[in-house]
Amino acid sequence: FRLIAPPPPPLTSIVLGRQQLVGRSSHRSMAMLKPTLDCVGDDPRIWLEEVEAEDCLAWVRSINAQATQTLGEPSESDTYKRILAILDSKDKIPSVGRVLNGLYYNFWQDDVHVKGIWRRCTLDEYRKPAPAWEEVLDLDALSAKEGVTWVWKGSTVLDEGAGVPAERVLLKLSRGGSDAVEVREFDLNSKRFLPAADGGFFVPEAKTFVTYKDRDTLHIGTDMTPFGVDGSLTDSGYPRTAYEWKRGTPLSAASLLFEGKKEDVLVVTMHHRERAFWHSMRERAITFYTSEYFAANEAGDFVQVPVQEDAKLDTFVDQYIIELRSDWAVGGRTFPAGSLLATAALPFLSGDVSGLVALFTPTETASLQDKCDTYNYLILECLDDVRSELRFWRYTHPAAGAKGTWALERSFKGEGIGSLSVGSSNANESDEIWLTTTSYTQPTAYELATAEAPEKKERIKALPSFYDASGLTTEQRFATSKDGTRVPYFLIRKSDKALDGSTPTLLYGYGGFEISLTPSYIATVGVGWLERGGAYVQANIRGGGEYGPRWHQAALKASRNKAYEDFEAVAVDLVKLGVTSHDILACEGGSNGGLLVGNMLTRSPQLWGAIVCAVPLLDMRRFSKLLAGASWMGEYGDPDKEDEWASLQNYSPYHQLKANTTYPPVLFTTSTRDDRVHPGHARKMVHKLLECGMASALYYENIEGGHGGAADNKQRAFMKTLSYSFLQRALVDKEIQPCATGACSS
Repeated sequence: FRLIAPPPPPLTSIVLGRQQLVGRSSHRSMAMLKPTLDCVGDDPRIWLEEVEAEDCLAWVRSINAQATQTLGEPSESDTYKRILAILDSKDKIPSVGRVLNGLYYNFWQDDVHVKGIWRRCTLDEYRKPAPAWEEVLDLDALSAKEGVTWVWKGSTVLDEGAGVPAERVLLKLSRGGSDAVEVREFDLNSKRFLPAADGGFFVPEAKTFVTYKDRDTLHIGTDMTPFGVDGSLTDSGYPRTAYEWKRGTPLSAASLLFEGKKEDVLVVTMHHRERAFWHSMRERAITFYTSEYFAANEAGDFVQVPVQEDAKLDTFVDQYIIELRSDWAVGGRTFPAGSLLATAALPFLSGDVSGLVALFTPTETASLQDKCDTYNYLILECLDDVRSELRFWRYTHPAAGAKGTWALERSFKGEGIGSLSVGSSNANESDEIWLTTTSYTQPTAYELATAEAPEKKERIKALPSFYDASGLTTEQRFATSKDGTRVPYFLIRKSDKALDGSTPTLLYGYGGFEISLTPSYIATVGVGWLERGGAYVQANIRGGGEYGPRWHQAALKASRNKAYEDFEAVAVDLVKLGVTSHDILACEGGSNGGLLVGNMLTRSPQLWGAIVCAVPLLDMRRFSKLLAGASWMGEYGDPDKEDEWASLQNYSPYHQLKANTTYPPVLFTTSTRDDRVHPGHARKMVHKLLECGMASALYYENIEGGHGGAADNKQRAFMKTLSYSFLQRALVDKEIQPCATGACSS
């Protein structure tokens, strides 16, 4: 566990900004210790929400320095060097992003290409251990030339139909990793940007959704304020309006296609090809989980697609693919929540529901996680008690007036405790698939096959063993939550380690937004934690998607406590089992998982020896006012509604800090450039903790990085190493001790 770092300095003086806290006196001015539940509207730390204000950044730099002084400079440790070597390794799998004109595209980062390189090669070349890649775009060179830290955010291809070579793409580039992107048109043949002065499309930095309608027309939703149009964004900061923009004209002259309401999450338009069929659609996302869809009928008129508001809609060939979040009684049949349905699109738009076919029906233990399409197949990724299964549905395309038909050809499960997933990079042209197998201790493998014969797979790439997993065992166990619910979790530990409560253990969780946590190769955890004798645990708590919509909905809004009770139940089970003890048990989470572990700090501090809280939500009174926060009210509730705030306040860690309470050491991390979860959440929480006299609250804010917390591999290695250094010092060396608060709330 020991990392090379100087001993921590005496925690006697911490700069708070706009005032100074000296020593550990608990005699604080109550005026500076708000907000409390009795005084939620009076927040003296609002100034910390000014992301790039000079006094805010001065405070950040000061607190950052305190963290590295206490924990050591991460980049000087062996752990940092090993993690960076993993992230920069030439042996990583260069996964295929897309296939264009017979060339396989990949985006890559390493020690030479720090910002990254977009590159391509043939399949025969890709099969080689060291392919000779053709460079398409070098982000490091572009960043150096323009003096901007550009972060890759993907591409949108101009599709002009079957057999027509792809020539143009829209590239999305982010400053420092934020969600806002600059959009530039790029020519794949000349490998250069098309200047706006020469008619190339260019969209300035904004949270933009864009697609080609044809070579000279875009459908776009973006911030139109710079072009003299007010009200183009929703309360969540995403596009409220969608426009059709013609090449050679200013964006201000674009014609309005579609608009939603200010309180919606966003609107987006889609125009894409599915084999021989084209689909034009519009979506008005009312909340994070409800939408209205509109599609062009045979006459070309846009009509509302007759699905439930909480259903998810996709397309496949001439079909609509409908995923249900709630039971649906339609046409004399009832399909349960979690089902996946298919039906011919145009008849369905006209009200014909007789063609609905169930491709997946959930059970108590089985749920649909994802899907992947090839030319003839729709492949379902399923979980059964968090164990992977693939199901291959073959679709016979409609021809000569005959309807298309579905047939389930095969299904198979992964082996042992691991994950099996599938991807396709050229669905409009072939049935080629990429199978990925991975587990916590076995390196990931990447295999090429076809959907009609997936068992005949060719291993193309595989990771080496980046850490020593000898002696490690992986178990799936179930804890019992407060209400009797069985909560699965995965435990990775040394098999010969006695169950005497002596193993430092790190418990990771998320529990929100329908996101499932499944096994994957954890090389950095292996280096930073498992090799040093620790145990690692991943909890599948409610709020996630492991058991489908019911598992997610069980922890929505006023029922959020169920996710936290599940997580606490896993912690208690680990101690009861003898894996660990509470003083050497840590928890970690990021984003919504940061809210989870923030609540562990305030709800159950006695369960934890340390907490790592990354890019978190913490102020649930103001979350909906900050950046994209309004879009998450479907998950958490609306704090401006009295009845919803009544439950929200119970899991707002910023308001739930208690006076004269002993809290475990906690490390908060975030990013200045995170424009999804506002860094003000973590800033204000740490500031309040420090005012309460809790000197064992540490903080590090990466000046770049976006919601992922880091913009390149050096930053990622730095942040990971910082966390492991903190856990070492708090759990093992006991150099950072629990600390009692003073008068931090009434």
